[in-house]
Amino acid sequence: MLDATRLRVLVAVARHGSVTAAAQALNYAQPSISHHMARLEAETGAKLMERSGRGIKLTEAGLLLAERAQEILGRLDAAEAELAAHVGLRCEQVRVAAFGSALAALVPAAGAALIEQRPGAAISVTQAGPAEAIRMLRAGQADIALVFRYAITSGADRTADRVSQIPEGQMPDDGQIPGGQIPDDGGLGYTLLHDEPVLLLTPEASGPPSRAARGLADVADRPWVVGCPICEDVLTRLARRAGFAPKITSRTADYVAAQAFVAAGLGATIAPGLVLRAVRLPGVGAVELAGVRRQVFAVSYGQPAKDSAPARFIRALTRAAG
Repeated sequence: MLDATRLRVLVAVARHGSVTAAAQALNYAQPSISHHMARLEAETGAKLMERSGRGIKLTEAGLLLAERAQEILGRLDAAEAELAAHVGLRCEQVRVAAFGSALAALVPAAGAALIEQRPGAAISVTQAGPAEAIRMLRAGQADIALVFRYAITSGADRTADRVSQIPEGQMPDDGQIPGGQIPDDGGLGYTLLHDEPVLLLTPEASGPPSRAARGLADVADRPWVVGCPICEDVLTRLARRAGFAPKITSRTADYVAAQAFVAAGLGATIAPGLVLRAVRLPGVGAVELAGVRRQVFAVSYGQPAKDSAPARFIRALTRAAG
């Protein structure tokens, strides 16, 4: 059986890049680090380190084990924290990794609801895209990851063209919007929080309704403002379906800045509904695009205990999403 202390040593070597730096980070003597690594190699039967110039580096096997060890140690730390909270030795903590519009539109209300139920609970938040949020969850650096995926439909049969950027823990690609807890082979559980429209944002029309944009084709010749790579991919696919290639002139992941560009007449953009729920600038017109939706999920490692702070927070997120 792998020893947790030796796994921590391996993770420290991988993170800090040398035996000396790992010893300093762990407050160990350098020979102790070398001893633990030698014992770990003996236990696994694999060569985990090799010389590189005047120092050492991890082998491919060492890097693979270090990646898995980070996940294992994260789960051990989380279990320790949950048990301590259960027996009253430590306040309950919920660590959330989430993308921008969810942070603005969902997390504050859910956090306030949790604190009202559990005054001693503590909430910490990190902004992260879907891939990074899942990585933090697996590494034990987050208890809940808020992620999203788009579903683009085409044709009368509404066959789904999934645009999914969620690594390791793909949700079922069955053309249906999943609901409830959906475990994957990697031990992750997905809770559907929100299914929302995707909107075309253009300068608010001042003339008759006939002048207002009703779809991408109406603004095909305008410059475009895009955000994250996922959203840019969605825009490109939708524009291709509408018969044009978007001329992208501005890139910003700040949805307030993107709306300001639109209001100033400097371009058009697309945005999910949560963006306008968080903030809507004057002078921005919005119309729902047909054939595309965005789904927002709360992801946990397994299913949290029913009365735990993470489980309560997920339920509060569901209520906040409406």
